[in-house]
Amino acid sequence: MKRKEIVGMGCLALTALVWGLAFVSQVQGMDSMSPLFFNATRFTLGALSLIPLLVVVRLRGSRSRAGEKRHDASGREAPMLLLGNGRKVALPAWASSSVAVGILCGLVLFSASTAQQYGVLYSRSAGRSGFITALYIVMVPLLAFAVLRRRIHSNVVLSVVLAVIGFYLLCVTDGFGSITVADLVLLASAVLFAAHILVIDTFGKELDALTISFFQTLTTAVLSWIGALAEGSVDWAGAGHAWVAVVYAGVGSVGVAYTLQVVGQRYVPPTRGAMLMSLESFFSALGGAIILGEVMTARGYLGCALIFAGTMLAQLSIESLKRHRP
Repeated sequence: MKRKEIVGMGCLALTALVWGLAFVSQVQGMDSMSPLFFNATRFTLGALSLIPLLVVVRLRGSRSRAGEKRHDASGREAPMLLLGNGRKVALPAWASSSVAVGILCGLVLFSASTAQQYGVLYSRSAGRSGFITALYIVMVPLLAFAVLRRRIHSNVVLSVVLAVIGFYLLCVTDGFGSITVADLVLLASAVLFAAHILVIDTFGKELDALTISFFQTLTTAVLSWIGALAEGSVDWAGAGHAWVAVVYAGVGSVGVAYTLQVVGQRYVPPTRGAMLMSLESFFSALGGAIILGEVMTARGYLGCALIFAGTMLAQLSIESLKRHRP
């Protein structure tokens, strides 16, 4: 294994750690802030933390960025989307703009992050929230099949079975009536996060990832501010009490973790990188146990283990493994 790949794997593992512990901050933030106000402050800090990185990239004058600018300005070729059944679909002209795609991603990210934060508010559990949210990894290929007609591999079927059993063990402790509002809201956020990934995959593949990240973060911040102001939940005293959680969830989870992700994915194959970042759910449970003193039942831990196994399996290609089998 090359040195750069080892460094990249370390960056992605650290990314998963930062993201996982962010669930602890999200729980702590709910002690004195509303979900919309918490998201407004943390995504604002996240957007601000990305500005220095944007400036550095601009000054370096990357060739890929220059190529994208020429493409955006010319608009000579309409972007195309290849569906899983081989059919090509023309995308709208704005789909060639990183800014426009970033704003679209921000609309979906705002919906997903808001639902997740309300789920965290209701559940008050970093570990439980982390593992239910992690179901988005299993949902991505299912949504891709339903919307983009992409093929579902055999490992995905098994991963869905494992994840469903894990969700049942974690949430259905005394009949289906034991499923809480928090579980359903977090499950909805997982669907929205899966949709967010597909939107990026569909519109942002050939565009600048950093620009998309900045504008989706900024869009989420603006919409969260609008929501917080509309419901009258802006509370600076509450933000002062939770400033550590806000700074960590904003600067750490968005600025630092995103930078590490960009660096890591340059040197690590996509499948291995995705598996490393899936450790986010494990770290959320670990952080909840160590920092918040959360304890689950044996049944709950078994459910988490099955969800984790399902999310890992969903990122493997059985056919690829067969081809490389000695």
